Amino acid sequence: MIWAGVLIASAACYGLKLAGLSLPESWLRDARLQRTVPLIPVALLAALVAIQTFSTGQHLVLDVRVVSLGVAIIAVALRAPFLVVVVAASATAALIRLI
Repeated sequence: MIWAGVLIASAACYGLKLAGLSLPESWLRDARLQRTVPLIPVALLAALVAIQTFSTGQHLVLDVRVVSLGVAIIAVALRAPFLVVVVAASATAALIRLI
């Protein structure tokens, strides 16, 4: 039964990829589309971060993850390397949970 789900998901992903490659070239030249498409991954990543940070199951939760995200945002604003951002957020979460 698990393999059926994997095969269906694989076929769906392949179909979506094929649909993207099958777009007419005139659509791809549209200036609005060229401005919008690069922003889609950013919006999707922001939505995933928000869901993982502010929810547990079906409930809105404000806990240590919010503070860790704040520390990570500050580190990114200060142009810290990615590893420093991750370590700072992780250390913040660990220290708050320890308290």
